[in-house]
Amino acid sequence: MTVEIVVPTLGESVTEATVAKWLKNVGDSVAVDEPVVELETDKVSLEVPSPSAGTLSEILAADGTDVLVGAVLGKLDETGAAVEAPPVPTKEPEAAPEPVSEPASEEAPAPAQTLSPAVRKLVEDNSLDPAQIPATGAKGQITKGDVLTFMEKGSEAKTASAPKPVAKAVVAAPQSVGELPPRPEDPRGEERVRMSRLRQIIAQRLKEAQNTAAILTTYNECRMDALMALRSEYRDAFEKKHGVRLGFLSFFVKAAIVALKEIPSVNAEIYGDEVIYKNYYDIGVAVGTPQGLVVPVVRDADKMSFAEIENTVADYGRRARDGKLAIADMTGGTFTISNGGVYGSLMSMPILNPPQSGILGMHTIQKRPIAVDGNVEIGSMMYLAMSYDHRIVDGREAVTFLVRMKEVLEDPQRLLIDV
Repeated sequence: MTVEIVVPTLGESVTEATVAKWLKNVGDSVAVDEPVVELETDKVSLEVPSPSAGTLSEILAADGTDVLVGAVLGKLDETGAAVEAPPVPTKEPEAAPEPVSEPASEEAPAPAQTLSPAVRKLVEDNSLDPAQIPATGAKGQITKGDVLTFMEKGSEAKTASAPKPVAKAVVAAPQSVGELPPRPEDPRGEERVRMSRLRQIIAQRLKEAQNTAAILTTYNECRMDALMALRSEYRDAFEKKHGVRLGFLSFFVKAAIVALKEIPSVNAEIYGDEVIYKNYYDIGVAVGTPQGLVVPVVRDADKMSFAEIENTVADYGRRARDGKLAIADMTGGTFTISNGGVYGSLMSMPILNPPQSGILGMHTIQKRPIAVDGNVEIGSMMYLAMSYDHRIVDGREAVTFLVRMKEVLEDPQRLLIDV
C-alpha cells in the first residue's frame, strides 16, 4: 500500500514552507515516526516524520521547492519491498549559469498545475502566460528558475543585441525577485547562495519595523558588581539544587517585569487605531543560530522562579542550536531581551521585534573608572539600550523604564521584597 508524506500544519498564519533537504533517499527503509525530510518555514525548521514504516518509493518535492500545507512531498511503500531508485528531482537553478542556445524540448506540455505562491507572484507581476513557460520541476512543476530563464530569453529576443555573457539573477525575498536587474559575476570569484526562508523573513520584518514604527533608543549604564557578587555567592548552591547554571538573564527578565508593570505602554502594541495593553508578560529571548536570529518566548515569566526561567532559556538555547524549536515556541511575546554582550558588543541599538513596542539590549560587562561620592572607583559596568516605538511610548516613559531596571539590577535584593 502506498502512503503519502504531506506537509503538516505549520502553525497559525504559516501556510508555506521550503523543502530544506531530504534525510532519506528513494529506496531507503524508514521506520514509523522516523524523520524523512526537513522543511524550513519563515519561523523555524522542522522535520517531517514518516507516517508509517516502509520504503521511500518516490520524492515529489525536491530540495529547495516551495510547498503549501497539505502538499504531497513523497510516497512510501508500506510493503517494504526494495524499489529501484528513480532519478530524484533536483532544484532547478534560479537562472542559467551560461547562455542556453538550444530550443526548448518538444515534449508534451505538463498538465495544469497549481503554481507555488512565489512562482505565481513572479508570473503575475510580469504578466506572463504559464502555459508558455517550459517546466523542468518535479511532475512538470514550474520553478522560479524556469520563469527567470523564460524572462531572460524573452528580453534577449527583444533587444537582439550582440552576444554577451548572461548574468544570473540575484535571488532575494520572493516578492522582489522580478524587480532586480541581472548582476554580472566578478571574474575573481563569487559564490551565490539562495537566502534561507528564515533569513528572508528576518530581513523583511526588520525592514518593516523600521518603515512602520517610530523607533527611538535610550541608553543608560548599570553597575553590575552587586549582582555579580550575589551570583557568585549562590551559583554553586543554585546549580546543585536546580541542575542549571545561574546566569544573568533571569535577573534581567525579572527586572524587566518590574519595569513593565510600572510602565504598561512598553508591554503594549498598536493594532490599527487601538492600543492593546497586555496583562501578561511573555518575554522573548533573542538567540543566535547558524541559520539566523530566532526569538523563543518565555511565557508567563512573571509567574516563574529564577530556576524555571534559567531552565527554559537553556532548553531554548539547546533546541535552537539543534534546529528543534517549534513554531509555537516563537509565537507571540510582549517584550524582547537581546544579549549582544555574549559576542563582545559594548554598545548597540536593537531593532524592535514587531508588533512589540520595546526591546532591551544587554552588552558586555567592562571594568571602568567611575565617580562614587566624589571618589574614583573601578566598577563592573554594562551599557543598557532600550529601543521603543515612539508612537505609543513617550520619551519620559522609556527613560523611566530603563532607570527602573537599572535600580533593580544594581540592588538585586529589591527583587526579593518587591520595592
